[in-house]
Amino acid sequence: MKAIGYRQSLPSDDPNALIDTELAMPEPGPRDIRVKVEAVSVNPVDTKVRMRAAPPEGEVKVLGYDAAGVVEAVGSEVSLFKPGEEVFYAGAIDRPGTNSEYHVVDERIVGRKPSSLSFTEAAALPLTTITAWELLFDRLGVAYGGKPSSESILIVGGAGGVGSILIQLASKLTSLTVIATASRPETLAWCQDMGAHHVIDHRQPLSEGLAGIGIKEAAYVAGLTATDRHLPEIVKVIAPQGRFAVIDDPASLDIMPFKRKSASVHWEFMFARPVFQTPDMDAQNHLLTKAAGLVDEGVLRTTFQQDYGRIDAANLRRAHQLVESGTSIGKVVLTGF
Repeated sequence: MKAIGYRQSLPSDDPNALIDTELAMPEPGPRDIRVKVEAVSVNPVDTKVRMRAAPPEGEVKVLGYDAAGVVEAVGSEVSLFKPGEEVFYAGAIDRPGTNSEYHVVDERIVGRKPSSLSFTEAAALPLTTITAWELLFDRLGVAYGGKPSSESILIVGGAGGVGSILIQLASKLTSLTVIATASRPETLAWCQDMGAHHVIDHRQPLSEGLAGIGIKEAAYVAGLTATDRHLPEIVKVIAPQGRFAVIDDPASLDIMPFKRKSASVHWEFMFARPVFQTPDMDAQNHLLTKAAGLVDEGVLRTTFQQDYGRIDAANLRRAHQLVESGTSIGKVVLTGF
């Protein structure tokens, strides 16, 4: 089968950073399904793994942590899916990735594709939806639905993939006032379009931005990008007994300043459940299925923004470069082999 991978960690503008290759057809394990991949999207984790995890000499490592496709075969213990069903999912970071014609994945982290979306539109959603959902409801403990509230959530970096979904979840499924940050006219407009009640400029102090919209503090803060740079301001604006969740990779994270406010700090890493095979691993199947229903009901929308063409090494290198630039809005997707 066709696949795209890499043999060594190289900058994304190097022709050998990602290469086209041929690999053997993967065989599903007992709880696995084999998916004919129709579309994939690119996330920051793809670029980070490419640069930080070189495969053993002579081997090719396949990246890709988002896919939409059709179930082609199932393992002996599979109960959730049948061949021919359309699915979407984010895979597991400790298994071969989705940048291949066929991909094997544990059924417990897969959801049925929203019927109202194309494969291209659906491939933009899984990783960011799982991350945003777990961050909001599992890590921060925000109530789904909930009674009317005067509390706010501050989303630092609202125009990226996770921010785009988190804004939607918080504004549509909770009673929180949603404040996103952005720094360009196009990203500000995108955050507003996703449903943010307010958008402030993260090039300026966050405390000043909140004061400018008449809000003193945020009960919840989501650190999606540049957390180390924004941390002093986050300490200022988080409410006493507030909750702070982080998804990015700061070089260090000094949480001592949060002690004075009895504020809690949470990490969100959506691969933790599949990597450690946690007892609640199937929560990702449930949340993707719930999210698909919300998409089909018109409550949530895809964050697909750019189609980079067919799935091959040249186009994936271009997509990696866009993600690494830090200027992408929503998600970039590649479709077909």
